[in-house]
Amino acid sequence: MVERADGARRNPLSRDRILRTAIALANQSGIDSVSMRNLAQELGVVPMALYKHVANKDELLDGMIDVVVSAIDPPGEGLDWSTAVRRRILSARQALLGHPWASRVIESRTTPTPAVLAYMDSMIGMLLSGGLSVDLTHHVMHALGSRLLGFSQELFAPPAAVDPDASAATARALAGTYPHLAKVAARADHDEQSAVGSRCDDQFEFEFTLDLLLDGIEALRLQQWSSRPAR
Repeated sequence: MVERADGARRNPLSRDRILRTAIALANQSGIDSVSMRNLAQELGVVPMALYKHVANKDELLDGMIDVVVSAIDPPGEGLDWSTAVRRRILSARQALLGHPWASRVIESRTTPTPAVLAYMDSMIGMLLSGGLSVDLTHHVMHALGSRLLGFSQELFAPPAAVDPDASAATARALAGTYPHLAKVAARADHDEQSAVGSRCDDQFEFEFTLDLLLDGIEALRLQQWSSRPAR
């Protein structure tokens, strides 16, 4: 008990320490392992001690996201808008791939956290500074969606572990009914070392789609495109 008390004096409980310990716990054991009880045990305190720094589980999750998003590189200087936005989004991807649970938590939030709002505001500023109109920027934000924060939402996410034999049998069974889907699925190349496993959202797929979007946005910018009909 004396040793525990001495440790507490050397490393007092703080909001930052709580959040970073929660992030480490989520990285190691998954986001479902993060509870106030488990976190208190990791920190060597009683659960009630946490509530002096975070009001509840939702505030804890919001704070964890803010720590992760705050690690995204700031906007680059002296770059054209497309290159700057591309680099920033890929920095966001690197930040989130280091925390596999983060995209799930971001999607679960009913309102954006302060760091996410600041990041989105900064990204909008980059687009406007690059010569995009407010109208085009509005639609670009919708088009990029979660990709702005470095992850994409797949139409169908397969289970974390798939039996290769069962998967092959399913593919053969579906091929007769859905031949076009089967043809494309059979050709798909996936990075088995991807942080998201064998899903399509590996680095190549992510950058391929991002570049398609950025090229299209630049074409619209040059055309001075508007969603409102010309008068």
